[in-house]
This record gives sequence, C-alpha cells and structure tokens, in this order.
Amino acid sequence: MSLLGCKKMLNLSPTDTINTSNFYKTASDAVEAVNGAYQPLQWPKLYNFRMWTSDIMAGNAVTGGGGGTDGIETVEEAEFITQSDNAGVIDLWRGPWPGILACNIVLQKVPAIDMDQSLKNRVLGEALYLRATYYFILARFFGDVPLITVPQVPGDNLQVSRTSVAQVYTQIIQDLTQADSLLPRRETYSGSDVGRASKGAAAGLLAKVYLTLGKYALAVQYCQEVDTLGYALNPDYMDNFDPVNKNTVESVFEIQYSGATDSYSNDFFTNNFFQAAWASTYTAPRSVSWMPAAYGWDQPTQEFVDSYEPGDLRKDETILYNGCPQIFGNAYDSTYSGTGFNLRKFLVSPSISPAYNTDPEDFPAMRYADVLLMEAEAQNELGNTAAAATPLNRVRARAGLGAVTGLNQTQFRDTVLHERRMELAFEGQRWFDLIRQYNNGNQAYAVGFFQSIGKSNFVANPSKFVLLPIPLADIQANPNLAQNPGY
Repeated sequence: MSLLGCKKMLNLSPTDTINTSNFYKTASDAVEAVNGAYQPLQWPKLYNFRMWTSDIMAGNAVTGGGGGTDGIETVEEAEFITQSDNAGVIDLWRGPWPGILACNIVLQKVPAIDMDQSLKNRVLGEALYLRATYYFILARFFGDVPLITVPQVPGDNLQVSRTSVAQVYTQIIQDLTQADSLLPRRETYSGSDVGRASKGAAAGLLAKVYLTLGKYALAVQYCQEVDTLGYALNPDYMDNFDPVNKNTVESVFEIQYSGATDSYSNDFFTNNFFQAAWASTYTAPRSVSWMPAAYGWDQPTQEFVDSYEPGDLRKDETILYNGCPQIFGNAYDSTYSGTGFNLRKFLVSPSISPAYNTDPEDFPAMRYADVLLMEAEAQNELGNTAAAATPLNRVRARAGLGAVTGLNQTQFRDTVLHERRMELAFEGQRWFDLIRQYNNGNQAYAVGFFQSIGKSNFVANPSKFVLLPIPLADIQANPNLAQNPGY
C-alpha cells in the first residue's frame, strides 16, 4: 500500500508485493511511503467523484446523467431515501481507510530511518496532515468511526468498534497541530514536490475543524495564521480552475492530477491508479460534439442559478445557460440539460484534454477564498461583525460585487453562508456548511433551506440525515460497527 504513490510525485513500484525487509531503510523509502498516503484522495471514492457530487445532496444541482438507474445512488442521497447499501455511501465510507493505513505505516516506520531531520519532519508532517484529512472526511459524513492510529497486523482484533466523534476530533486536532509545527511553507516546494501538504494547509484545515466544532476564536486564530503565509486571491476566479496553471497563490491544498493513464485499465470506479481528473468529463453537457466525452452530471438547479446577485462575475464562470459566453467556441443550448443549465467551472478544452481520460486539472480541496470566508463567519459568531466584513468583502470584490456594510449578526450570518455557496459552488463544500449550521445551533438555516427546495424527507427527520448510514456489508462483516440512528 505505501508504495502506491501519486504518480506526479514518483514512479510506481511493483504493486503486488511489499518487501518490508528492504524497505523503510532510506530517505527515498520515506518519501515514497508518504507519497502512497496521498493517492486515495485522488480516487473516485473521494475527490475524483464523490466529494464534489455531494453538492447534489446539498441541493445545488440534480444528478443529470443518462437517466434511469444512472447515478441512482446519488439520486437517493439527494432525495434523502438513502439506505445502508447505497453505493455512494459505501465509497465515502471505504475511501479514506487505505489512506489512513498508509499514514499509520509512515508514522510507525519513518521515525527510525537515519535521514535528514528536516526531510523526516516534512514526511511525518505530511502523514499527520493526511491522516487528519481522512478522518475529517469520515467524521463529518458518519460521526463516530473507528479510531485506528497504528497499522493493524495479523492477530490483532479486527472487529473494531466505533470511537466517539469527540475523540476522533481530538486526534484530528492533535495531528494537525503537530503537522503545523513540522511542515514547511508552501514556497519551499519546487519541481515535482509542488502541491504537497504545507504549513498553510495544516493551519487552514485546523481552522475548518474548529469552525466545524463551533470553536470560533481558534478558527480565527488559524485563519489568521494562513493570512501570514503569503496566500492571496487570484485576480480572476477562473484562475483557480486552470489545468495549465496549477497550485496558484490561492491554492491552500489541491488534489493533484497529471492526466496520464499509461497502460492501466480505464475502468473508472475500479482503477485506483487513474491519473486523470473526472470533473470535466462528468459535468460537460451530455453527448455534445465539442467534448471528447460528456456525461452531463451535476446540472445546476434554477433555484441555484437565481441565487446569483446581479453583476456577480462568477455566474458566467461557473454555469452554462442560454445566452452565456461561448464555451470553446460553441454556443450553449439549454436543451443539453434537464434543468436548462450545465457546469462550466471544471470544463477543460479538448486542446488540453483530447480524450475522456486525459484531464490534468487539479481539484481545489481548499482555497484562500475559503479561508477568508471561514474567518468572516467565525468573527461574526464572536460578535465582531464589523471586523468580519473585511475578509468577506475581499471575496466579493473579486466577484465584482459591492461591499457589505451595516448588517447585524444574524443578517451577516446569512450573507456569509450565501457567499460561501456561490464562491465554493460544486467544490464539495455546501453540504458540510449546511450540516455545520445544523450542528452548531442554526438548525433553522439548514432545515429552512431544504424545506424551500422541497426536500421533505430531510425536513421530517433532519437528525437522521445529517449523517450517512454505515454500509450494511461492513456491519455484517463486523457486528461491532453499530448503525447510525434511524437507518
């Protein structure tokens, strides 16, 4: 497992065996091992599909696709009729565990390697950051999950129980705090190392963890740490989604793709070595002649499109609609979509990605705009509404919108959540924003939103649907995995 590394960062070693007798001996071994810990983030189970399609569950879009049973698991999630055998739920549950295992191996083996201490610190910091990332995904989707911090070996009890989510968050914070102290600033990376986890990534994720927990002073503290590390907003919103210019000054952490397929199988859901991004292929208008392949997923709703303020520059850069600017020299036709809209945000020109499986575009897991909006939200929750307007208005200014002034705390809360929805649309953030509000006492916002778009099942039982079910097959294999309430 630890050899199954991100291809941007190393050449793959044989994957059928790992000879531990001659591995974990050198600095090169340590780097290759931590490279393997990145790879599950790239898989369809996480950022190459399931994470960004959570915006469908969050009400920004409908599945689209080919109809019938195409994407039925996502349709079920969006209608809140999900059962414990849902394929999307299974992906989200199982996706992080290989990454956690790889991180645990690094954290167990690398300390004993005789190597440069600064490189050792970086490798350990990367593993801690990644383990926290995987557990943060699990905790937000499922709540209590098994907390495993050392590699399991034959003879261990594999019938593990779920650990309280509070304890999981304690471990996440511990890992990220240590990673923040070990990792270098992003500008120290060069060549093939660009895109690795950095001090800014650790601080940014700590801010998001504390915001999720309602610990607003600490969220502000770590947002402000990111502020000191040289990040900035790109001049143009679409600079964040340019496959030619990746890891920009706004990128806090992004999932790396090279677009290479080599000789590996092109089967999407089973090939974990796939190095092409799928967002462009999956979200482009279905079966148009001007894209090498297009499946029409993530079709924005009319309600979402109507939520743009007049003059918001992000609208033409995020969605396709009748009369919008041409896309790769082609006019858009609303009949391409069941809602009348498709996504533009992730589309990559055929001149860059000539086939369905050659897209090199990275996926933005965290941008500096996200950090600014987190800071605005946390400051407002602390009662510092006037100070909160400064980071919010920086994001709005780039979008061509006027400054927000004179709002009370409740009005500002609604405003910053609206801004997050439009700025981070289809980047897999909206679901977590809604659930964070529900868990932190603003239940009216989450329930009211789902009520406004007709999601009656969520409205009838929100305490159930804020978490996903534990997959039935995994409970059958391990009866100590108790099911979430209501499933």
